[in-house]
Amino acid sequence: MFKSPGHIAFSIASIDIHYYGIIMALSILIGLFVILLLRKKYFKEISVDSICDISFLAIIIGIICARLYYVILDYKYFMANPFEIPAIWNGGISIHGAILGGILAVYCYTKDNKLNFLRYADLFSFGLIIGQAIGRWGNFFNSEAFGLPCSLPWKLYIPYTLRPIEYRAYEYFHPAFLYESILNIIIFIILYLFLARSKNRKDGFIFFLYMLLYSIARLLTETIRIDSVLSINNIHAAHIAALFFLVISIIGLFTINNKKSNIV
Repeated sequence: MFKSPGHIAFSIASIDIHYYGIIMALSILIGLFVILLLRKKYFKEISVDSICDISFLAIIIGIICARLYYVILDYKYFMANPFEIPAIWNGGISIHGAILGGILAVYCYTKDNKLNFLRYADLFSFGLIIGQAIGRWGNFFNSEAFGLPCSLPWKLYIPYTLRPIEYRAYEYFHPAFLYESILNIIIFIILYLFLARSKNRKDGFIFFLYMLLYSIARLLTETIRIDSVLSINNIHAAHIAALFFLVISIIGLFTINNKKSNIV
């Protein structure tokens, strides 16, 4: 059984340090470490300086886009509570918004410096997916990203006030955050195996493969989630976003696969 110890890890001079923030920081640092590690062996032509520059932009733009995406989805609440918009330490960021922000940062930097966007996107995909796997544990400490009620050994306890009204009689739920974290680790392994074993790899293939696999993983986990911010006719906004990424990734893979150049 999983049970969150609460939001706050510790306090320094009356300033509360939240578990969510710690997990987000760890996900960013480990993601950057993975990028630098893989760059040494498989992306030697990419400079460390450019990775650091892009990472700085991606962190800022990614966090802003992730929060804005979430705020837009739950606009009624934030219109009534505008001072909570910047309070990301309480949770409430969207991974789809973060992905879009990260892609935007990489694209802007590579275009401005006349670099190969798809090549950089391939490398950063590894940092992104491992960061997602770690970042999902921030949902555990905030009692978020849970699914339907369950009685399995790995069930997740959700406090009464955080349960959807129609599920207040239940105490334990599927830890959807855990399922997605595990799936993200599997995706990372698949991407790495492809990177290590492919002799005729085309720029952009790993990036679009990442988008394809993550979209499928998100569609699977979203089917059991009951805490999604916005639903339209019982279709979660995350479903719509995942389907959009899925279509884009299929088109991208088809286009890349039919290219005769940029083979590395």
